[in-house]
Amino acid sequence: MEKKSGIVGFTGAFRENVKEIENGSTVVFTGSVAVCTPFIELLAYAIRDKDFEMIYVPKSDIDEAKMIKEQPNIGFGVVDQKADPQNPEVVVVMGGLAMPKFGCAPEDVVNMLEEISGDEKPKVIGVCFMDIFERAGWTKKIPFDVVIDTTLETVVTE
Repeated sequence: MEKKSGIVGFTGAFRENVKEIENGSTVVFTGSVAVCTPFIELLAYAIRDKDFEMIYVPKSDIDEAKMIKEQPNIGFGVVDQKADPQNPEVVVVMGGLAMPKFGCAPEDVVNMLEEISGDEKPKVIGVCFMDIFERAGWTKKIPFDVVIDTTLETVVTE
């Protein structure tokens, strides 16, 4: 286990876990609508130099797959362009999916993984906050290769 802090620690841990993935590969992110999307876009920005084809699959519904592209003067964003998530080298499962109000069943993620995986099993990276995958029992149900768990701390000063 390695500890990092702050946004740079969060994005750096993610970059570190895709560094061996060949440039131009396909990376599929799956997460909750609205809750996970900004974090997916931040992670996409963190790996912008790898020229990955990046795809967002909301709530593990492959029929709703959309492209993630760089938007000039904005950053990376999910765009309204259909995408084909088949045969990815990496699948990133966001923790919002494990939240009862926003997510889906872990079986939905497993089914999506089975449906989009080709002959080679993709690397499965879990990205969550506040240990939600462990608390929701997903670490026993999803075949994660690695889980990046970040803890948030908020201080309000008046």
